[in-house]
Amino acid sequence: MRNMRMVVALIAVVLFAMPALAADTIKIGFNIPLTGDIPKVGEGSKFSAEMLKEEINSAGGLKVGDKTYTLEFIYEDNESKAESATAAAMKLITSDEVLAMIGPQSSKQAVPAGEVANSMMTPMISPWSTNPNTTLDRPYVFRACFLDPFQGPVLAKFVTEELGAKKAAVLYDIASDYPKGLAEFFKASFEEIHGAGSVVAFETFTTKDRDFSAQLTNIINSGADILFTPQYYDEVPLIAKQAHEQGWKKPIVGSDSWGSAELNNLCGADCYGLFFSTHYAAAGAQGKTKEFIDKYNAKYGYIPDDVGALTWDAMNLLLQAIQNTGGLTGDVQKDRDAIREQLASTKEFDGITGKMSFNGKNDPSKCAVIVKISDTGAFEFYKSVCP
Repeated sequence: MRNMRMVVALIAVVLFAMPALAADTIKIGFNIPLTGDIPKVGEGSKFSAEMLKEEINSAGGLKVGDKTYTLEFIYEDNESKAESATAAAMKLITSDEVLAMIGPQSSKQAVPAGEVANSMMTPMISPWSTNPNTTLDRPYVFRACFLDPFQGPVLAKFVTEELGAKKAAVLYDIASDYPKGLAEFFKASFEEIHGAGSVVAFETFTTKDRDFSAQLTNIINSGADILFTPQYYDEVPLIAKQAHEQGWKKPIVGSDSWGSAELNNLCGADCYGLFFSTHYAAAGAQGKTKEFIDKYNAKYGYIPDDVGALTWDAMNLLLQAIQNTGGLTGDVQKDRDAIREQLASTKEFDGITGKMSFNGKNDPSKCAVIVKISDTGAFEFYKSVCP
């Protein structure tokens, strides 16, 4: 009987210890907007993440050095708010002890969350934040997209050369980092081309405003040839509809924040024929970009937007850096430091949104794509503009 008790006790010890002997796990955090103003952004991020995680785990896991690891993704909803993004970053880094963090996407959340990640010495990659302050003087913070100091001049040149604009109007949210920064870069570049005062209306509003009639009246009366509005997919339909209702018949041009798959559902005919800059165009895609699009569409029932594609690239950048460490030590901070070093030395990463090399400031040099919205709401490739 005594021997039986010993056997039972031994079995219990073995069973209790089994998790430690099971496959090692790599934990990665996602700081994304699953609710709030732009939930489609969070959805696209999570869908891409889940698709990649399933592919790698079903194939046996991620091999790093002489070990193979199961991927575990932890999703935190930042509610499209700056304060929630910083709280999510703190939780992921301190409580969950993730090796690295993907997101936030929007600059309004990525800038403050990046401060947390850098101070806590945890690698962070924002797939979609184009504001320079996200990575500025932050060695642990990276991005997978071009910057607004590049995007602004691209758009200023485009509306000049392709649309014949000599006078421009701008409408933007002054309380949000991304549109405010991009509006200023566009204005500076357009006036460099056409001279001071060629931006004849520089109109602002505040987050959550939904009536733009006063600003649009000023824009229409200004004599502008085009209207540039670097706003998100939930705001663009309101702006375009109200502009058309007030008699605006000239081009409206946007930026990469327009690129959500939800834009057509919300905007419809008011957005047909309009242009915006972005990171990739699904129409006409080839090679592994098309493979990604086809897999995503088959799994989730719609064409992935730029956020989904950039999240895919950001994750693969991170996983490549983890593998390039040659092996993880199990010491979270040492491994975070090693991953950061590998990210910083990335050269010629061949992503589905283009090739990326980090320039010493954790910002990749990449091309922009100009997209035209067709009469069916499809995002059609118009032209590519490279640095």
